Amino acid sequence: MRTVRLGFPVRSEGLLSEDPSGRSVLGASRAAIQAHYDIGDDFYHLWLDPSMTYSCALWHEGDSLQLAQERKLDFHAEQACVRGARRVLDIGCGWGSLLTRLIQVHQVSEATGLTLSDSQADFVKRLSVPGTHVAVESWTEHRPATQYDAIVSIGAIEHFARPETSSDERVEIYRRFFQNCRTWLAPGGSMSIQTSAYEKGRFIQGAIASIFPESDLPRLLELVAALEGLFEIVSIRNDPKDYATTCRAWLARLRENSERASALVGDQIVRHYEAFLDAAARGFDAGVFGLLRLRLRRGDV
Repeated sequence: MRTVRLGFPVRSEGLLSEDPSGRSVLGASRAAIQAHYDIGDDFYHLWLDPSMTYSCALWHEGDSLQLAQERKLDFHAEQACVRGARRVLDIGCGWGSLLTRLIQVHQVSEATGLTLSDSQADFVKRLSVPGTHVAVESWTEHRPATQYDAIVSIGAIEHFARPETSSDERVEIYRRFFQNCRTWLAPGGSMSIQTSAYEKGRFIQGAIASIFPESDLPRLLELVAALEGLFEIVSIRNDPKDYATTCRAWLARLRENSERASALVGDQIVRHYEAFLDAAARGFDAGVFGLLRLRLRRGDV
């Protein structure tokens, strides 16, 4: 098995519960998530696209970063069959790019997002898009009053287990997540998932901990086992080259704005992110990591 000393960027907010002492029950704690995402909206604005979408884009030749991100958001909306839906849930909503697009482009009446980042939640609220709602809570805490017509989760699963979590324990965690999603989803409803995943290797724990502490990637076989009997897997795509291209686009924008970024967060953090994005792009190019896009349908007898 190949071991790679690098990390990778994801959009998710962790979304895992804590006990009263603040210890994470499953994966990344609130403190770990906020240490990353609450570093400052202005910093991320310098190198993400204008919609502040912090996850792998869906690229066609000649795309700008913004267009590739819009295509990705539309892809997941279409996979989840959201057009004209009354209620849609976004688990790991980031800075609200999907929530906004669901309302403004796909005619969704109400779009609810979950995040563990106070900064991201405040940002979404300031957007003031009618029909959008954001909650600072984990998926283990979420208790909707009524079912959703569709669910989307882009980049959240990467935070559901820690590096020391065994494969069997991971399957149990992922199955708990999908059981909750099935309960929240109306009969016949669809769900669209995007997650990075291990292909050929694993992170050395210290490498990923420097960017996303207390987090680790799933494997496709673990997700398939967790889904059994709960969701029909309608389709699976693996697009690692799209993530390599996304990382390089982010890296180029960060380097173009390095002086401004350093003024916001300091030279050391900027250099760290530059090295991180470069290594991530190489890892996805080499097929060490995959980028899975799954379309799921609630299984009903």
